[in-house]
Amino acid sequence: MIKKLQKNKGFVLLFAVTLAAILLSIALGVSNIALKEIKFGTSAKDTNEAFFAADTGVEKVLFQDKDPLTYPAPENEGDAIMFETVYVVGLGRTGKSCAIATIEKERTPLSVVTTIISKGYNLGDENCNSTNPDRIEREIKTTY
Repeated sequence: MIKKLQKNKGFVLLFAVTLAAILLSIALGVSNIALKEIKFGTSAKDTNEAFFAADTGVEKVLFQDKDPLTYPAPENEGDAIMFETVYVVGLGRTGKSCAIATIEKERTPLSVVTTIISKGYNLGDENCNSTNPDRIEREIKTTY
């Protein structure tokens, strides 16, 4: 009987190590999925910040374009006028989002075509610059 007990001594240790390895792999798999979900949720939030910053840039230029003295139309057909870049900073829930918007007007035979391009960022300083690798850009182009 003593010989039989000595023969089975290592089995309990082997079983415990195998069970611990299985439980550890399950825990690592679940934590990996949870980490990816957290990153995805943060990315969606930052994407919204960038999109709404771009939308705010378009709205600011549209508001300024109401006054023909601010952005006058070109005089000759086929002429295009590119105007200064408009910076909109301090946007978003943290005040770190920003937008860069430009406006271009071109005279056609029937009317004046105005194009506004606004690039929104989730992170940026007073000139809308950032070296953060998590920076997200969204662009809106409006033509009327």
